[in-house]
Amino acid sequence: MITYRVACAQDVKELCRLLNELFTQEVEFTPDEASQERALAKIISDESIGEIFVASRDGEIVATVNILYTLSTALGAKAAILEDMIVDERYRGQDIGSSLMDFALKCIKAKGCMRVTLLSDDDNFKAHKFYEKQGFVKSTMIPFRKVIDRC
Repeated sequence: MITYRVACAQDVKELCRLLNELFTQEVEFTPDEASQERALAKIISDESIGEIFVASRDGEIVATVNILYTLSTALGAKAAILEDMIVDERYRGQDIGSSLMDFALKCIKAKGCMRVTLLSDDDNFKAHKFYEKQGFVKSTMIPFRKVIDRC
């Protein structure tokens, strides 16, 4: 049986395992467990930053979606950024990702979020198809990114 909930501090190691799986698939990112642990701990400890939703089976986290909060000047309301989503490859094809997404969207809607934005690798057509099935539409906006060196 799969259960859905908000992540807690004790989940950070398992979340890092899933993020490592995700970041080895993505073009722009590489796993960095220390950075991931630091960010996950901050998000989990401060709900105003965001929330991490998880799907668990027999106590093991098998999927996660990381939502960060912001304010939209265009909407005049709370908006969200879907930062990371991953289903453990052993559990794909079982609708766990869809159910986790439904759970996360209901939770953020209840908190007043009026839009969710996400980025996906340009060639990750499987992810594109998944997000489209969840009601996401391709934006005409083009992402730009600048990495700022640490001081």
